[in-house]
Amino acid sequence: MTRRTTDVAILGAGPAGLLMSWALRLHGVSSIVVESASRHHVLNRQRAGVLEQSSVETLTHFGLGERIASEGIVHSGVNLQAGGVRHRIDCADLVGRTITLYSQRDVMHDLSLAHTTNNSDIVYNATHVSVHHLATAHPEVRLATSRGDVTISADFVVGADGFHGLSRTLLPASMGTGSHHTYPFAWLGILANVAPSSSELIYALHNSGFALHSMRSPEVSRFYLQIDPSDTIQHWPDDRVWEALATRLEVPGWSLRTGQITDKTTVPLRSYVAPTFAFQRLFLVGDAAHIVPPTGAKGLNAAIADVRLLATAFADHYAGADDSLAGYAAAAMAHQWRVQQFSQGMTELLHRPTSEFAYRNQLGRLDYLSRSPHAQRSFAEQYTGEAFQPMDAEFTPSGNTNTTRPHKIARILHR
Repeated sequence: MTRRTTDVAILGAGPAGLLMSWALRLHGVSSIVVESASRHHVLNRQRAGVLEQSSVETLTHFGLGERIASEGIVHSGVNLQAGGVRHRIDCADLVGRTITLYSQRDVMHDLSLAHTTNNSDIVYNATHVSVHHLATAHPEVRLATSRGDVTISADFVVGADGFHGLSRTLLPASMGTGSHHTYPFAWLGILANVAPSSSELIYALHNSGFALHSMRSPEVSRFYLQIDPSDTIQHWPDDRVWEALATRLEVPGWSLRTGQITDKTTVPLRSYVAPTFAFQRLFLVGDAAHIVPPTGAKGLNAAIADVRLLATAFADHYAGADDSLAGYAAAAMAHQWRVQQFSQGMTELLHRPTSEFAYRNQLGRLDYLSRSPHAQRSFAEQYTGEAFQPMDAEFTPSGNTNTTRPHKIARILHR
């Protein structure tokens, strides 16, 4: 049995867990990350691809923005379509903010490189992971590795291991199961080796269902189609996929490029918010705390916002101020419910319901949105994400004028 100590033990080496560990390092707080999957599996999962401006600002401030700046695809607007009419929402003009297309896989690459360069403490392929003594000053994470059993004693445990991970199950049953919502439709996700047919995303409501045209690079496009939750990939051969996309995305004078489809996946649409994001010495971030439907592209961005809040709170704690740590759960949950309402609203606005009345109602709402600058401004503000206070201010712990911590950050970032 090997015994180890650290400030914060982190469960999960996905984007929330790795970013949490990296942010803590920059704040001078130690951590050990525990992951049950292999490093290869974690780094190669295909997930989200849209970063809000605040997420880009956060990652850049943490020294992770070099490739985002050079390879990210910045969009100043987004297209909404219904009834064969496409309308562009100019987010940059309306609210002065943009989105950047940069995949979660790329974010993970940048995080992994930063951690590897700085010899961060990350344990992959951990088995028999359990958490003990959360009510004490030094909770423990126990696990088995190929080299033997390990017990990690920490001041705090961060759960960043997703909806199906261990962390969420550590909340007591007396708190309830949280808030759930399941949508009556799903997505078929398609990745294709074909240049995008649009310079910006297209969200389309069509009588036969929703469609989304996105992109991964100048040579690779990403598409989504509304399907029934019981539908399977086998029901969607390539010809049917391209026909459905062409029909649902069609507008006069525009045509869809087609190419080799390299990947198909089905995506259930659901929402979830845990009953709390903090319990005793456990704090939840990312999918361990909440799930959103992918329509508004808020999942990864919400995880980054959680990490931003919690990393600052831990920095304050180790500087002698506990107000922000005590308030993390309330602040993160309030932000999450703002995210949830937008994601649900966008999902229900753009997916074909079974009721003809509801469908006509959606067309009316989209028509109003295309005509009202005030409605467009509200949409643009929510779509591009909340503007948080500058990160520089957050790196000075509240009530503390010590300036040595930012210097440590600079030394790490410029290695």
